[in-house]
Amino acid sequence: MSVAEDFTTLYGYEPAGVWAAPGRVNLIGEYTDFNEGFVMPLALPHTAVAAVARRDDGILRLHSADVEGPVVELAVAALEPLSDSGGWAAYPAGVVWALRAAGHPVGGADLHLASTVPTGAGLSSSAALEVVTALALNDLYELGLDRRELALVAQRAENAFVGVPCGVMDQTASAVCEPGHVLHLDCRDLSVRQVPFDLAAHGLRLLVVDTRVKHELGDGAYAERRAGCEAGARALGVTHLRDVPYAELPAALDRLTEDRVRRYVRHVVSDDHRVERVAALLDAGDVRGIGPLLTEGHASLRDDLRISCPELDLVVSVAGEAGALGARMTGGGFGGSAIVLAEAGETEALAKALRTAFARAGFPEPRVFEAEPSPGARRLA
Repeated sequence: MSVAEDFTTLYGYEPAGVWAAPGRVNLIGEYTDFNEGFVMPLALPHTAVAAVARRDDGILRLHSADVEGPVVELAVAALEPLSDSGGWAAYPAGVVWALRAAGHPVGGADLHLASTVPTGAGLSSSAALEVVTALALNDLYELGLDRRELALVAQRAENAFVGVPCGVMDQTASAVCEPGHVLHLDCRDLSVRQVPFDLAAHGLRLLVVDTRVKHELGDGAYAERRAGCEAGARALGVTHLRDVPYAELPAALDRLTEDRVRRYVRHVVSDDHRVERVAALLDAGDVRGIGPLLTEGHASLRDDLRISCPELDLVVSVAGEAGALGARMTGGGFGGSAIVLAEAGETEALAKALRTAFARAGFPEPRVFEAEPSPGARRLA
């Protein structure tokens, strides 16, 4: 059955509409968003879909087709940050809380959700849940928020309600990406530019390799790195690491005494520079030229930020040996996924090489699929 039909079976009446929001994969620019730097994500064809109806009695009912369990029923007036709102249900519930905290008159809703975005794979499954909820409630309650404002609401839900101190990249990508493009996002002023990324026209493919190593960004490792970046900014006398020019990075590093902070600063400043280099290459139509920058970015994430893992490193090394143009881990790290830029005719052999290497290493078989730049959040029906 469809999500709308499931809603009707579940709640006994038809939904007011159906909305979708995609997961994302980040081409380049990792841990730069909360440093007010630059990122370049693209939307995936994998989406969270929500059938939703408005309620005006202060009750929020949530159900997921992907998680066993009953309908989660909550009183919107009683929603509190960092409380137990039913695990996955904290993401849509957090959006309701964030909208109400911002003064928007959201009285309640019935939601039924289903998602094809892999969880724990670094592909922003949580942002997709948040954005699809925000978009649906924005329409149903006629709040008049634009897509970037919805992304900020979704980010606040994850930061303040769920307790993950993420930047705004994931939610913005889910909300505003366009098909056939990668999104250049300035995380300081939230200005966006859609950069053409027509892989097929260049005879290329971008593969996502889900290592099936689950990560949990709420376990403190992400927060520790954010705190280290903030410590580096304070030591260098800037508000955010975005303000450290790449040309002045060696001198800036000489002023830092703690090795951990030096490594974090080196990664963020250099990755911001990589984003700008990738954007320039894509603007010039040199898609193949970005390959070495992807691999360079992985080395920085592995050695300076230290958020890789053996499975992710194996993807990058095998891809390089198999002739890929470039590869790197993507997302928050400690597991999750890697991306591989390859010639269109080499993807099958590359996927086979990856599966063989994982089997030899005793790792679970990776999930390999193409990342086609897809549309952002939208109403389906």
